[in-house]
Amino acid sequence: MMKGQKGYVLVQKRSRKAPTAARPFIALKRHVLRWLTLYRQRQELARLSDDALKDIGLSRADIEQEVARPFWYDPMKH
Repeated sequence: MMKGQKGYVLVQKRSRKAPTAARPFIALKRHVLRWLTLYRQRQELARLSDDALKDIGLSRADIEQEVARPFWYDPMKH
């Protein structure tokens, strides 16, 4: 293109949306991965020493309560 000319290039963007039939499975996968993350975080908290818990402002009772929650309970959603 020469200086001063205006030109346009049309580029078709690919849709990143999953096919409609796949969306429920993708949502289910996200939920399961989130649940797995929550479970692992709770187990990791349970392994911390009392001194480490004190450093982050939590007690052993707080952690026991958190670990006892069902794996699907997501505090970010409630």
